[in-house]
Amino acid sequence: MALLTDLLNLDLTDSTEKIIAEYIWIGGSGMDLRSKARTLPGPVTDPSKLPKWNYDGSSTGQAPGEDSEVILYPQAIFKDPFRKGNNILVMCDCYTPAGVPIPTNKRYNAAKIFSNPDVAKEEPWYGIEQEYTLLQKDINWPLGWPVGGFPGPQGPYYCSIGADKSFGRDIVDSHYKACLFAGVNISGINGEVMPGQWEFQVGPTVGISAGDQVWVARYLLERITEIAGVVVTFDPKPIPGDWNGAGAHTNYSTESMRKDGGFKVIVDAVEKLKLKHKEHIAAYGEGNERRLTGKHETADINTFSWVRAPCLLL
Repeated sequence: MALLTDLLNLDLTDSTEKIIAEYIWIGGSGMDLRSKARTLPGPVTDPSKLPKWNYDGSSTGQAPGEDSEVILYPQAIFKDPFRKGNNILVMCDCYTPAGVPIPTNKRYNAAKIFSNPDVAKEEPWYGIEQEYTLLQKDINWPLGWPVGGFPGPQGPYYCSIGADKSFGRDIVDSHYKACLFAGVNISGINGEVMPGQWEFQVGPTVGISAGDQVWVARYLLERITEIAGVVVTFDPKPIPGDWNGAGAHTNYSTESMRKDGGFKVIVDAVEKLKLKHKEHIAAYGEGNERRLTGKHETADINTFSWVRAPCLLL
């Protein structure tokens, strides 16, 4: 076992200029992450200098078996906290061999919007608060919960400390440091209301970088929980009943909103959001009807509401 650990921690920089690039992409469900590695002749810092690659889309629910090739386009580079050295993680999006974005490639249209000069001028900032739940691997029951039973009611767990209230901190702190090492602009972490549930925040990030960084942060969390023998779920309501769910709350502003007089710009934008509430909820992800019930610190899924509140940091 010690030899295996030694090999895993082997520093390649003294023995070869070659590096390992882990190509990452989003699979067919829209939430599953996939990745595979390749050797490159030397260090790379510009994604445009990386080779495109391919994979079997019929195995990820993204292409039919008779025409299964999908092409990976490298879009963003991050340092690899697992292999270290000059090795990298590469966030990609997905295309047909003819260069057409596949249906699950949501990044393509987002990049077009963010590259519009009028949008770029507004320098849109995002701060995304990603909640998640840690589960015991063999029983899919939250970490720290008694097998087949329940902990005490919610109340003492939010931002808690102590072995009877906080479960999985070693995973959370490992993820925090891995994100900082990788170059993800993670701005904080905290324990959440339901025991075994946590949150990390990414931001402020600008434009398309927000999506790339959140997905890489999720990838790092999946890898770390894999090592720890724990399952991470982003399910909106992993435990039915009187327990909080998990979401990805999004803080957003533009240059016009941040300037003097920006409150009116914010109100105008909110009123426009109100007109498309159903479409936005549908795009937000599956299963939120189980979470957005009007209880457990949520609004009802069918009700649009807004309120003026003090400005808070993430």
